[in-house]
Amino acid sequence: MSDVQSRTQRADARRNYARLLAAAEAEVAVHGANVSLEQVARTAQVGSATLRRHFPNRGALLAAVFEQRYEALCDLAADLTARDDPQAALLEWLRAIGHYVACARGMAAALTGHTAAEDEHCATRLATAATPLVRRAVAAGAVRADATAADLLTVVAGIALATEHHPNGAAEMDRLLTLVTEGLVPRGTGG
Repeated sequence: MSDVQSRTQRADARRNYARLLAAAEAEVAVHGANVSLEQVARTAQVGSATLRRHFPNRGALLAAVFEQRYEALCDLAADLTARDDPQAALLEWLRAIGHYVACARGMAAALTGHTAAEDEHCATRLATAATPLVRRAVAAGAVRADATAADLLTVVAGIALATEHHPNGAAEMDRLLTLVTEGLVPRGTGG
């Protein structure tokens, strides 16, 4: 095989990977983590064997779908840590997670860390990335001292699971996250 043929195949493989990933993201958004691998292959307009070469199982496919977002959420946590208002920074990060989880069915279960090992690793990565945000909010008195990043991810995951089949899941997620983060007692009532 010539170098030109080898490079073409590698470029073709990269394109197939990108098509599969885009198709998987779209299918997961509609069907959740139980998405049909065959449907992903059809949507990407590739064969099942091509899908299996890139993603040998559903776990590998879901890990790839969520990986880019996990990276972006970890990067966002690092960026927000430098903000002047620790509470606002933490709430912005929680809303970003909530928004994505509402759009990526199946990710809520991954956030709990109670599923596959890959999911547990991803939940741990997010909790690790959020820990400086939570610590700053605790130090500023904006969050209870016993709150952890893992606790907050569990809250977001719980709300996501509860709103997953709501007709307007993203809006309901935002409403309930606001209710939880602002508390049940109306402002100014003193109690």
